[in-house]
Amino acid sequence: MTIWRRETTLEELNQRSKGTMVEHIGIRFTALHEDSIEAVMPVDGRTKQPFGLLHGGASVVLAETLGSMAGYLCTDGDRHVVGIEINANHVRSAREGEVRGRCRPVHLGRTHQVWQIEIVDERDRLCCTSRLTTAVIAK
Repeated sequence: MTIWRRETTLEELNQRSKGTMVEHIGIRFTALHEDSIEAVMPVDGRTKQPFGLLHGGASVVLAETLGSMAGYLCTDGDRHVVGIEINANHVRSAREGEVRGRCRPVHLGRTHQVWQIEIVDERDRLCCTSRLTTAVIAK
């Protein structure tokens, strides 16, 4: 059974990102499962820090992008979500290629949600684990 209340496609998710930071740093939604959503992000000049490693802030952008979009898809009508807290533990560096984030719900409540996001490298090694809390609000 799906957790999503809004119908969408990967093409629509990626189109929604046009003209935003999400597009600028190359994040692409790649999978929409019944209880999770995935996206990839390049490890390149847009997302690296000066020492050649994936910037921790870029990982947080990927995590918040996934959690916010997942949160939105779990609302209906004029409701949407805003992030109110995010944390991230960076456990492995990435220097090239791309990283993949997968977002799953921890809690889907009426007024707030909690999302767990795991970011892995191309060899499926954990690079970052993040948790995002969102508030569900009416437009």
